[in-house]
Amino acid sequence: MPATSPAHHQRRRRRTNRLLATAAGLVAAGALAAAALPGSASADETKGAPAHSGRYQDVQLLSFNDLHGNLEPPAGSAGRVTELQHDGTTKTIDAGGVEYLATHLRQAREGNRYSVTAAGGDMVGASPLLSGLFHDEPTIEALNQLDLDVTAVGNHEFDEGAAELARLQHGGCHPTEGCYTDEEFGGADFPYLAANVLDDRTGKPVLDPYWVWKKNGVKVGFIGVTLEATPDIVSAEGVKGLSFKDEVETIDKYAKVLQRKGVKSIVALIHEGGFPASSAYNYDCDAPGAGDGISGPIAQIAENVSPQVDALVTGHTHNAYVCTVPDPAGKPRMVTSAASFGRLYTDTTLTYDRATGDIARTAVKSANHVVTRDVPKAPDMTALIDKWNTLAAPIGNRPIGYITGDVNRDGTESPLGDLIADAQLEYARKLDAETDLALMNPGGIRAPLTYAAKAGEGDGVVTYAEGFTVQPFANTVNLQDFTGAQLIQILKEQVSGANEAAPKILQISSGLTYTLDLTKTGADRVVTDSIRLNGSAIDPAATYRVAANSFLAGGGDGFPTLGQGGNDLVGEDDLTALEQYLTANSSADNPLAPPKADRITVVD
Repeated sequence: MPATSPAHHQRRRRRTNRLLATAAGLVAAGALAAAALPGSASADETKGAPAHSGRYQDVQLLSFNDLHGNLEPPAGSAGRVTELQHDGTTKTIDAGGVEYLATHLRQAREGNRYSVTAAGGDMVGASPLLSGLFHDEPTIEALNQLDLDVTAVGNHEFDEGAAELARLQHGGCHPTEGCYTDEEFGGADFPYLAANVLDDRTGKPVLDPYWVWKKNGVKVGFIGVTLEATPDIVSAEGVKGLSFKDEVETIDKYAKVLQRKGVKSIVALIHEGGFPASSAYNYDCDAPGAGDGISGPIAQIAENVSPQVDALVTGHTHNAYVCTVPDPAGKPRMVTSAASFGRLYTDTTLTYDRATGDIARTAVKSANHVVTRDVPKAPDMTALIDKWNTLAAPIGNRPIGYITGDVNRDGTESPLGDLIADAQLEYARKLDAETDLALMNPGGIRAPLTYAAKAGEGDGVVTYAEGFTVQPFANTVNLQDFTGAQLIQILKEQVSGANEAAPKILQISSGLTYTLDLTKTGADRVVTDSIRLNGSAIDPAATYRVAANSFLAGGGDGFPTLGQGGNDLVGEDDLTALEQYLTANSSADNPLAPPKADRITVVD
């Protein structure tokens, strides 16, 4: 189906009428007028706008990525960004929350009649309870009200499978849980693009591969892809029946299709990212010298994607950068990412040349902006959050534990990682008393546990909603048998094979210790002779009972040996394990202290 289908036009017209009818008192009329209406006629097109003057037209591209259903301001470090000061020092700024994101985007659009808003994937999935409890319908509603025009799919859009992604796009009530409100879920008013995600039965993309924004003769095409390695980081059930193709080859293919259709200005929305030299959102990664540019997968993609593509909006790594990377023809091309969780948005100016229909690359300007919390909240977003919070409150506000201070997830080994691994070990021993240890993937820990009260529950109280935000995937706790040799190999896979370039250090339960020597390379970074369980060396020939979540137990995150265990036993979900651990090991009078995170000795 073409990206600008009549059915989608009709939906966009319904959306426009609804916004004009209900939001007039909520945002400035100028912002509504400035918001682009892709795929449908704009007011000046239908009323006989005057002839265009001038060859060049600036198009505002607003973009963000990796929202992950964070409608409310994220807690702790997940809700802050680092800003580089003129004197070389840094400061942190509280950021995020869709009530503030809406205000910032609407203010940014004021005075920009040619404005389009795009996203780089992972809008949903791994979401806090407010969205995740309702299969992310609240986030889709929020994105509709944010006037998001188009997004790529990310890997997390496949957490619940292609059928659920199709429901988020097209609407309809959940197949097992039904409708959450009196109104049937309407789906996304914006297209999800999945150019490199093919249905194995048909060989065609599961959703539209591209979409074209049009206004007064200006045309900009958008191609959306997710990382080819999505099957390695999503449960096997979520990607069943799907194939994920090479990002560069796919983008180049559809760039040619758009060129044949007369669309020469092209933006790629790529759910894959990189690593800048600084964590500061406003760091100049084009500055000469050490730290220039970005590293990681997106750098290679940016260097190889066709010169026909004029800009790359990226994501996945949750980093912030605005960089220029030379295309294969040697021309500089903008590559951007706006961190994650709605803490930043990117404002890019694309100068459209009416004579050629292409973007004048030398005129492209871009910058990341903080979604500060010192602006008025958008009333329509507050109303949306209140509506869903009312439905979630009976479940989410229930206390499940107590802590003495913040339990952070930062670092090679984190206090929260240790806590979760201990929780899974204690839970697993209820299923099988012979369980020896537990392993937890760091990517499955989505937020810290914060001491400060978030919703009036009291300082130090951990609610079910907060626990859900930490572990939202509903993975089961699985028990498997491994030989000691396999266990050593699993630890070495943290820093070798698929994980050699970007190590994934598993969080480990109490009793397991070893040394990680980062001065070495590859598998040698895990010092074999240092690995101990309860003080004893690992016996390569012995059998060890290991607990891990179902994602890891299937070999996910580049741990193929974890998929080779035997004597499987499947327990309940990992959040249940965390809840039971906190309830059993803490109380209001005796709260739990954060673990010391001293099980892995790191040599730099």
